[in-house]
Amino acid sequence: MDFIKARQRRVTVYKENAERTLAFLKNSRRIDELAAKSLFLNEGECLVPIGEIHRNDETLLERMKQWREEHADTFPTRFPVTREGTRNWLSSQVLDNPSRILFLLTDPTFHALGHLGYANVLNDEMSVEIDNVMRGVPNVRPGLMARAMIALMEWVRIELGPERIFLRVLADNSRARRFYERLGFSVEKETPLFRHESGSTVSFLPHPANEDQKPENAFIHMVYHRPAEKKISRPILTAGPSITGRELAYVSDAVRTGWNQNWAGYLNRFEQSFAEYIGVKYAIATSSCTGALHIALAALHIGPGDEVIIPEITWVATANAVRYVGAIPIFADVEKNTWCLDPQSFQECITPRTKAVIPVHLYGHPARMEHIMDVADSHGIAVVEDAAPSIGAEYNGRRTGTFGDFSAFSFQGAKLAVTGEGGMLLTDEESLFNKAHKIWDQGRVPGTFWIDSDGVKYKMSNIQAALGLAQLERVSFLVTAKRRIHAWYENNLSDIPYISLFQEASWAYSIYWMVCIQLHDSAPLSRDGLMTALREKNIDTRPVFPPISQYPIWGKNSEPKPNANKIGQTGINLPSGVNLTQNEVEYVCQAIRMVLKA
Repeated sequence: MDFIKARQRRVTVYKENAERTLAFLKNSRRIDELAAKSLFLNEGECLVPIGEIHRNDETLLERMKQWREEHADTFPTRFPVTREGTRNWLSSQVLDNPSRILFLLTDPTFHALGHLGYANVLNDEMSVEIDNVMRGVPNVRPGLMARAMIALMEWVRIELGPERIFLRVLADNSRARRFYERLGFSVEKETPLFRHESGSTVSFLPHPANEDQKPENAFIHMVYHRPAEKKISRPILTAGPSITGRELAYVSDAVRTGWNQNWAGYLNRFEQSFAEYIGVKYAIATSSCTGALHIALAALHIGPGDEVIIPEITWVATANAVRYVGAIPIFADVEKNTWCLDPQSFQECITPRTKAVIPVHLYGHPARMEHIMDVADSHGIAVVEDAAPSIGAEYNGRRTGTFGDFSAFSFQGAKLAVTGEGGMLLTDEESLFNKAHKIWDQGRVPGTFWIDSDGVKYKMSNIQAALGLAQLERVSFLVTAKRRIHAWYENNLSDIPYISLFQEASWAYSIYWMVCIQLHDSAPLSRDGLMTALREKNIDTRPVFPPISQYPIWGKNSEPKPNANKIGQTGINLPSGVNLTQNEVEYVCQAIRMVLKA
């Protein structure tokens, strides 16, 4: 993708996600909502996002008024503080400001100890400014404010993904400067400030009141550098989800209210929202992607004696779904560069018994769908997209899951968006939807308990759907996070011999669900040897799927397809969890460099 367009896309996603996230956190009107959205520190203290519930909290307003009076010398604008003025500030400058958020730091019993937050969040530079850091109660637990700051910076990294975290502190506040320096902030620049007086208000501003005025203070701009971990004491895993206050709040609500008449409230919202996101008319939430594929093949009346073509490189579930309807999986080769179904090999595998093809958008990269559809259409073959790991991926600007008769997605716990286990079956055809929905509903005549056809039990629960809906509302941000992780790998692996980093095709928009490398034949050790050496350094990896035609479960011997065989022997999935830090990626890359002696 063109760099400028990619940057614009990322900025747009950042701003949209940041605005939604801040609005969601501030829209708390009940204590249970507030608890779900809070950040809990290790010792029981927590950071509570100030929301609607606080707008007229007289006790809190009085407390914040007192804090402001006690710390007046740390602010660039100083004026008589009143309860009403504090109320107006909290409403207009925090709650009604889409670019700002403030958290209360509380003890384990939710008594406020101070506050801190972010300002100027919505900008094209994707930067956030730490704001209003104030310890309101003396003699708090030693180090508490430092832990709160670290927790808040980790929160903003995971939920908003800014490129820069900075703050401004008055030059004469040397104690605060030392505090920030210990946390990893360094001086970036200094802005002179000039004294301005208007009645009882004194302000220090970056422009003089007159030509002869000399600056009396300065703003020290400090930027945060996340300290590198000297030693990785925990495994760096290949996958892992991003779970935030949104997911906790939705699931909590589903547990409390999602029963009886509301049993499908989140299910309906999740199905409708997912169909709209992908760009099709109909969606059915399932217990797994495997179940969704099974339903799709059954709805297409594929059964014993029929053949279904699938790529050699995929998870076994793709082929198992074929066996569930009694059909025969036929294995086609994959392309060298995309690792997805090769249209030419697909063409060569077609026989009079071929009824369907299941292209797989492997590891978040789309298959070459235009060519696959041409081959399928010319032979009257149904297409079921196994889009399990490709939520948000695009082929020539069109999302995966919109090409075939059916498509199936996964929300298994390692995927980009998760529900623990779960899947989604999509189609644009009303008649196919009706057939699939009846199979999904145990063969029931709609609105009755009368069963007049075969069916299955692959339903998703409403609680899972609540988690899925929250994940879907953040999915564009999660995709950009995955692509950023791949860019970090690219920056650190590009000059290492013996390996090739998987890259998206020019016509593709990959979500890089898994960051993948191939080991060259000239490497000083084997693929499995490299994985073992990395495991000793606390780095989790996994091999790319082997050619699945070689599994003994098919009851026949066949030669593996050449491209699939090579990729299956040399491919590795590197740590790709959406919450990975740049330090962790750099550690992985340095370990690869050391092991390969590159």
